[in-house]
Amino acid sequence: MSIEVLDESGAGLDVRGLARLARFVMDRMRVHPMAELCVKAVDEATIASLNEQWMDKQGPTDVLAFPMDELRPGLVDEEPEEGVLGDLVLCPAVAARQAAEAGHATEAEIELLTVHGILHLLGYDHAEPDEHAEMFGLQARLLDEWRREAAAAEA
Repeated sequence: MSIEVLDESGAGLDVRGLARLARFVMDRMRVHPMAELCVKAVDEATIASLNEQWMDKQGPTDVLAFPMDELRPGLVDEEPEEGVLGDLVLCPAVAARQAAEAGHATEAEIELLTVHGILHLLGYDHAEPDEHAEMFGLQARLLDEWRREAAAAEA
C-alpha cells in the first residue's frame, strides 16, 4: 500500500501517525494492498482556492477528497480492485477551530477528517439521511477501533 502524507501547512503534523491511520482504515475497508493514497495538509488560502475551484464554494473548508479510480470497499469473498484511491487535502487550521468548538484535541479532529475523507474516496456520502447515518456510523466505529488499538499499543 502506498500512502504518502505531506505537511505543507506548517502545522507540524504527525505524518507517520496519519499514514498509520490511513493504512488502518484502508485495511479495515479491504482496499487492495497496492492501492495508492496521498494525504496533503495545507494552509487556509490553499484549501480555499481548491474549494472554490473544485466545489464552487467560497472560503476554507476542513477536508476535500479527490477520488481517482473510484475504488470501493472490498468484499470478504472477493479480491479488491487495484488502483489509485485518490487524494485528500486537509486544513489543520480549520480542524483546530472545529476541535475547539467540539471540545476535543486538534489531533482527534484531524484523525476524524482523515477517516471521513477516506470514506468519501471509497464512495460514501452523507447528503441523504440514510447515507449520513451509514457513513457517520462507520466513521465512528473505525475511529473507535483505531483509538483502542493505539491505546493498547502504548500500554
